[in-house]
Amino acid sequence: MANIDNVLVPNGLVEGRVLAKKQWTEKLFSLEVAASIETYVAGQFTKLGLLNSDGEWVRRAYSMVNHPKHPYGKDHLEFLIIADDNGQLSPKLNDLEVGDKLFVGKQPSGFMTLEEIPDYAKALWMLSTGTAIGPFLSILEDDSIAKRFDSIVLVHAVRTQSELVYSDSIECAKNALGDKFHFVSVVSREAHPTSLRGRIPELLLNRKVQKQVGLALSAPDSFVYICGNPAMVKDTSETLLELGLTKHLRRKPGNFASENYW
Repeated sequence: MANIDNVLVPNGLVEGRVLAKKQWTEKLFSLEVAASIETYVAGQFTKLGLLNSDGEWVRRAYSMVNHPKHPYGKDHLEFLIIADDNGQLSPKLNDLEVGDKLFVGKQPSGFMTLEEIPDYAKALWMLSTGTAIGPFLSILEDDSIAKRFDSIVLVHAVRTQSELVYSDSIECAKNALGDKFHFVSVVSREAHPTSLRGRIPELLLNRKVQKQVGLALSAPDSFVYICGNPAMVKDTSETLLELGLTKHLRRKPGNFASENYW
């Protein structure tokens, strides 16, 4: 434990400060944080932590939205968070304002990175729900993605159109990647003129997503990263198996993978 301002901080956490906050909805928000952590790779996550009212540390994993080589430098981190009414940490993070202190995991983690994708993949599909779009936005900023893949598909599923965040980042990806990049938004609880309606697993199974982007989702050319709540990850994985794709393991390369830090 380290002693910071008379607070015993667990090893592995460093002090950070809120640099900026954007409130997308009442509960959905982004925090920009200054913290000196180890260099991360696009797609990875770290922990955010605070003390609760009982003096106990509460830590949760959050992905970095920004690329490590973005202009502000690697110690300027951005996170997309939704405040869960029953959560021990996220409502407290939502109460933070610019200048407030929080604690950040010094060592990033995670294998949902470009380096983990097999060389035979020609099309990258990134399927996300809610705040899980975060790591994919970081990956989209990587300079190598345009040269490596013939096609890049980002699918973002939300409940309401107000949760379709980071439209400026998606527009930047369109400009940088041109015809290689395809974005599909999915809204489940209301009609939206430019979005599909439903859930990702069903929209893949009935091939509505594939039809919208004009691409087949098939082995061996396609590689899929899944990031979302556990039910979405489970159901989407089962759908991909039905479509003939196989789960990717380091010892046995396949066609799809997910990050489990929920």
